[in-house]
Amino acid sequence: MMAHSAASQTYDQSRVRLEQYFDKTARKAWEDLTSDVPVSGIRASVRAGRDEMRALLLSTLPADMHGLRLLDAGCGTGALAIEAAQRGAEVVAIDVSQGLIDVAARRAPEGLKISWAVGDMRDQALGIFDHVIAMDSLIHYELKDVVAVLEAWSSRSNHIAFTFAPGTPLLRAMHVAGKLFPRSDRSPAIKPIAEADLAGAITAKMPDWNVDFTQRVSSGFYKSQAMEISRK
Repeated sequence: MMAHSAASQTYDQSRVRLEQYFDKTARKAWEDLTSDVPVSGIRASVRAGRDEMRALLLSTLPADMHGLRLLDAGCGTGALAIEAAQRGAEVVAIDVSQGLIDVAARRAPEGLKISWAVGDMRDQALGIFDHVIAMDSLIHYELKDVVAVLEAWSSRSNHIAFTFAPGTPLLRAMHVAGKLFPRSDRSPAIKPIAEADLAGAITAKMPDWNVDFTQRVSSGFYKSQAMEISRK
């Protein structure tokens, strides 16, 4: 049984929708998106944005990670986990989707220290980490659930870098209209969050943590914002 704090109903509902989406609807689309096969213009802009965001999050980590332990929360098809492991890190890479984990494990070069897992990214049984990275794995959750996940990680790490969907009027309109992907493989709803609201909630709930930086990545239809927080 997983050991983690009680989840809210909205957290559980979002998590179930994500699992069903990636395992039953969009595994092939995301396998292609995270590879180098030709894709449509919309998906090409998303791919470029994700590449830029992954590089930004990786820049918050040491160049030499030997002796360090990293949680890649919502690892998808594993690109970030693989690069961190190539820096020497011991990586635990977890996702809600067995299908995406299968793709990630197949892509990973031999000899890297990566433990692939399917389950809840808050699971306390995963252990203690020097760093936690969550790239686009919190964008489907409401503000209170995002902060609750960060709180859960804060007891087991001193550094977290993650992304959220920025709550600008334009992006809110785009998300409501559902234009990020064609209807056939559109993902569960993205929940835009205002940067000031998120920073304020982190300060209130995690007073011993600093917001170190926040930076937006915008590439065509990809709009996401990175935030780095660390223990004071």
